Amino acid sequence: MRPNIVSEAGLQTRAGQWWDSIPFLTSAVIIVCSVIYLICLLVGYDSFNEVCFLPEAIVSHFQVYRVYTSIIFHGSLLHVFFNMLALVPLGSELERIMGSIRLLYMIILLATSNAIFHLIIALVVAHNPFHGNEYLMNECAIGFSGILFSMIVIETSLSGVQSRSVFGLFNVPAKWYAFILLVVFQLLMINVSLLGHLCGILSGFAYTYGLFNFLIPGPSFYSTIESSSWLASCVRRPKFILCSGGNPSAYIPTFSSQNSPSGGLFSGNIWRNLSSWMPLRETAAQSTQDDPRYPGRGRTLGSGQNTAVNSDLNLQARLLDDSTPNNPSDSAAVGAGERLSNERWSQANNVVAAGAAGPPLPQIQQGPIASDEQIQKLVSMGFERTQVEVAVAAADGDLNVAVKILMSQQRKAYLSSSIQAA
Repeated sequence: MRPNIVSEAGLQTRAGQWWDSIPFLTSAVIIVCSVIYLICLLVGYDSFNEVCFLPEAIVSHFQVYRVYTSIIFHGSLLHVFFNMLALVPLGSELERIMGSIRLLYMIILLATSNAIFHLIIALVVAHNPFHGNEYLMNECAIGFSGILFSMIVIETSLSGVQSRSVFGLFNVPAKWYAFILLVVFQLLMINVSLLGHLCGILSGFAYTYGLFNFLIPGPSFYSTIESSSWLASCVRRPKFILCSGGNPSAYIPTFSSQNSPSGGLFSGNIWRNLSSWMPLRETAAQSTQDDPRYPGRGRTLGSGQNTAVNSDLNLQARLLDDSTPNNPSDSAAVGAGERLSNERWSQANNVVAAGAAGPPLPQIQQGPIASDEQIQKLVSMGFERTQVEVAVAAADGDLNVAVKILMSQQRKAYLSSSIQAA
């Protein structure tokens, strides 16, 4: 008799659930980087000078492939292990927001911009008229950590937090979090590419503040890729996250770039974006639902989700299906949503009053109702206004829940159309 069978089965189950919770692209990157390292380990390949990011080789021999091979090769077991371990929370969070295809495009864009920043700085240091130094031109950088630093900047900006903890030891202002990590890693580890990580931070800030918006395609680009036949097997996987219903500008809706149009580099708002680098916001706890840049009830990335919201999500999705009229006007849809919410609160009050055998209780105030501006934001994401209003009414004014309802409906419609086409 083996007494540890139950514990072993529990460990395997937990490991399987953990892996299943990682979205499609994030898990694919982990598999690719791990398999490449294992193959190099088995065949004894250690000529990383042939695949690393080497500015001298790119400038002299135009070996552009190094821009992308350098991010998927790693030099040691600890190198690939810690990079992939850091990718799991960062990549998963961003992929759930952006979608799998959009995150892939963002990784390619960040890898390219990291390389450009790296080349520019190395060339300036090597050929400046004061004291030229060829060291950076001959520095060989390898690993996914440059992309990770860009993701740290983007995710930190998106979360909206005022401060972040460094390994649980001390808190730092959120906008300086990536720079603090850069200094800590440089002091604690050896053979760390300072310039590679710094360029990752610069790319992350450039992406966050909308400087790359003119390079980012619209939602139709991602929808075309997702609907292609060669990607159908991937789209049908439960871990694959569609870009449908995402941000129309195709970039992360941060506190400084959510309302800026595509092509923000020429929008005239660069000074306003750069001035927000300094952490000048108040540290007092405030309700984020008062800020139109953060719709909802104050939940941020990584925060615990409301269990009641998750349990009622399918019910609200069915309510959206059953409550959507065929050809209603906008005013009729708004009235229907308000009547639906009022009737639900009225029924709850009557039940409580009947159970207490007392006089009817006064009407309970319903949850926060989304403003026209917030509804228009959801409409600009590609959703129909009628469905947006009914979804907002079903979610009691919570835009986060309304977006989940709308995206679940789009995913259901997309899968049904794919099955019919097949």
